[in-house]
Amino acid sequence: MPNVADHYGLRKIDMSNKPKVYIETYGCQMNVNDTEVVFSILISAGYERTEDISDADVIFANTCSVRDNAEQRIWGRIEQFNLQKKNRDGVIVGILGCMAERLKDKLLGTKKVDIVAGPDAYRSLPRLLEAVRPDSPQIDVLLSREETYGDITPVRIDKNGVSAFISIMRGCNNVCSYCVVPYTRGVERSRDPHTIVREAEDVFAKGYKEVTLLGQNVDSYLWKCDSGDINFTALLGMVAKVSPELRIRFSTSNPQDISDEVLYTMAAHDNICKHIHLPVQSGSDRMLEKMRRRYSREWYLQRVARIREILPGCGLTTDVIAGFCSETEEDHKLTLSLFDEVCFDTAFMFYYSERPGTIAARNYPDDVDIETKTRRLNEIIELQNKKSLESYRKDVGKRFKVLVEGPSKKNPEELCGRASNNKMCVFPDVFHKAGDYVEVEVLSCTSATLICRLV
Repeated sequence: MPNVADHYGLRKIDMSNKPKVYIETYGCQMNVNDTEVVFSILISAGYERTEDISDADVIFANTCSVRDNAEQRIWGRIEQFNLQKKNRDGVIVGILGCMAERLKDKLLGTKKVDIVAGPDAYRSLPRLLEAVRPDSPQIDVLLSREETYGDITPVRIDKNGVSAFISIMRGCNNVCSYCVVPYTRGVERSRDPHTIVREAEDVFAKGYKEVTLLGQNVDSYLWKCDSGDINFTALLGMVAKVSPELRIRFSTSNPQDISDEVLYTMAAHDNICKHIHLPVQSGSDRMLEKMRRRYSREWYLQRVARIREILPGCGLTTDVIAGFCSETEEDHKLTLSLFDEVCFDTAFMFYYSERPGTIAARNYPDDVDIETKTRRLNEIIELQNKKSLESYRKDVGKRFKVLVEGPSKKNPEELCGRASNNKMCVFPDVFHKAGDYVEVEVLSCTSATLICRLV
C-alpha cells in the first residue's frame, strides 16, 4: 500500500487509517460508472472512499470533454483542489477521464496536477499514486483495444440504492465529425455478456430495482464466441431474465442501428422500460451528412414511426446541436419542423462547441456566430417546451407502474419516481419508500412532471 503523503516528504499518513479518496464526477452516465470502477480499484488497493473533500488524501476529478463548458468547469475546480493542497500537506490531485486524455500536456503544465489518467488507465492508479513525487507527476493515457473493466464490481455511489449503471461496452467507431469521444475513449469493444448478467444479478441481490445498460452506441454491441455471437437484442433478453422485478433501461441508441429486433424484444418483456433515447442532432440532411451521422431525416422519421408502431406509448427523447458549421436558416427550420413533427418528450439541446482534434475542427470553419447559435438554440428550446407539455398532457388520465426513487424535492409528503416511459411522476404518499413499485393515475402535468395519485 503506497504511503501517499510520504512521497512529498511531508506529514506521514498513519497507515492504520486508510488514505481517503474523494472523486468529483462530470459529464455522462458512463462517467458515473467509471467513477464507481475507480473506487472499486482503489478500495481493493487499500484506499477508502470519502465524500468530504476536506478529509481527502487524494482528490480526483473524473472529466468530460464532449462540450467546452464541461472542460471550463474543471479548470476552475483545479484551483479549488489546490487550496486543499495548500491547506493540508501531502494532498494529491489528479484528473481522470476524457479531459485527461485530450489535454494531458496542458494539465501537467499547470504544475497543479499530480496524476493524469485516461479512461483505459484506471487499473494503473495504485501504481501512479505510489510513484508521485513533488517533481514527478504521473501520467497514463494509453488507449486500449481490449479494456472493458468487465471483471471489476463497481462501488455504487448513487444515493437512493434503486438504480445502477452497468457498462456493456466502451469506445465508439462512428467518428461523427463534431465528436471527441473516439479520440478520448478509443475504439469500440464489447464486454463479455456473462459478466454483465452477473453484475445485474449482483445489484438486484443488493436491493437495486433498475439497471441502465450503458454504451456510446448500445445497438452495435456484439460479443463473438464459439457458441454463437451475442448481439444487443440477445443481451437485452439475457438481462431481462435476471428477474421480472428488475427494470432494464439502456442508453444510447443510434438511429442507423436500432433494429426492429430490439423493439420486439422490448415489447416482449414487461420489465424492459419503454423509453428510447434517440439522438437526432439535426433535422437537415445536409447537416447530418456533414456531421457524419450515417442516416437521413427520412430514415430517422421512419425509425420513430416504427418505434411507435411496435411500442405504443414508448417514451422518446433526443439530443440536438444548434449552429453546426455552415448551418443556414433553412437547415435550422428543418430541425424545428422535425421537432414539431416528432413531439419528443424531452431533449438535450446545445449549440455547437468546437472540439479540437475532431474532423469538424480540422476541416470545417466554425462560422455560425454565437448570437445566431444562441438564438437558434433558444428557438429550439421554446418549441421543445411546448412539445413536452403536449406530450405530457397525453398521459393525463392514464395509469402507470412507477418505481419509487424517494421523496419529492418540493414536498416531503410526496414521493417521486419514473414510469416505464421515463416520465417523472409525483404523488402524495407517506407509506411507501424508495425501491417500491406503486400504481398511479395521472391527474395533471407540467412540461416536465406528471402529477398523480395512488390507485
